[in-house]
Amino acid sequence: MMKSTPQKGMVIWILGLSGAGKSTISNLLEEQLQRENIFSIQLDGDELRAGLNKNLGFSMEDRAENIRRAAETARIMAAKGIIVICSFITPLNAHRAIAREILGEMYFEVFIDCPLSVCQERDVKGLYKMAGNNTLKNFTGISSAFEKPENADLVLLTEDQTPQRCCDHLYAAISPRLAGLQLI
Repeated sequence: MMKSTPQKGMVIWILGLSGAGKSTISNLLEEQLQRENIFSIQLDGDELRAGLNKNLGFSMEDRAENIRRAAETARIMAAKGIIVICSFITPLNAHRAIAREILGEMYFEVFIDCPLSVCQERDVKGLYKMAGNNTLKNFTGISSAFEKPENADLVLLTEDQTPQRCCDHLYAAISPRLAGLQLI
């Protein structure tokens, strides 16, 4: 009987403004990986802030701690052979450096590049409207800074490309790392 090779974990860190398409692309990628029998899990910023990180606000210090906790959680999972898809705004290069330092070679950074005006038009959760009315403080892109990544492994432009096309680009970019992986 052949012994299966354990799946090697990695962390796909998807970042960008609210409304850029992070969660949509994450969902599509997880579906694609499941079709390929590759075990994966998603860590979403909204979900972590509802539980593990519910004691954190939106100051820059709390945002850094949010990212640190998320990266540590992802590191534990990836070390066990799981493909971890993280969807976090991750607004500053310093925050990305925290994740990159914790995750090392397991880290693959994907910037969902979408103009602020398009994200505001999409405004699925009504957050930009609340930020514009000053009822939501420290909102990234409006009253809190967002720095474009300096060294993302992949940049996806969601203004002119469908979510599926972006997912296809992402899957193609990570495929060399996934070669030979299958559910164990």
